[in-house]
Amino acid sequence: MKRTALAAALSALVGYPAAAHDFGFAGILSASNMEELPDLTLSSGKPVSDGPLVLKSGRGYELTIVSDGTDELGLEGGNFFRAIWINEIVVNDLEIRPYGIQSVEFDDAGSMEIEFIAIKPGRYDLRIPGTTGASQRVEITIE
Repeated sequence: MKRTALAAALSALVGYPAAAHDFGFAGILSASNMEELPDLTLSSGKPVSDGPLVLKSGRGYELTIVSDGTDELGLEGGNFFRAIWINEIVVNDLEIRPYGIQSVEFDDAGSMEIEFIAIKPGRYDLRIPGTTGASQRVEITIE
């Protein structure tokens, strides 16, 4: 089991296109094991998050990002996205299973859900590109 978890973590960090069931992630990704995180909000002049997020390595999460359409806004955070294994991104009931991502962007109002497993411990940020204010980012720690 340890060898399988290590292989899964390594594949996630280097972008190997493995299915969840190949590494025993299927149990982690079951609805009863997924933790729903507070929504992140993209809105002109409003904070992205109510506060920092603390995640546990090896645990599954669902993160919803919501844009109200007041401006063309996105979130960037390549270091965070490389520290997680993304199972799927759902937009308008369409499921996307990417190797990895660098950023996401909304041109109009809408939402997306990212289902993932936290892998690599560390401190990360998701931030609105080109901004420096504390309210325009969310700090994420993986323990």
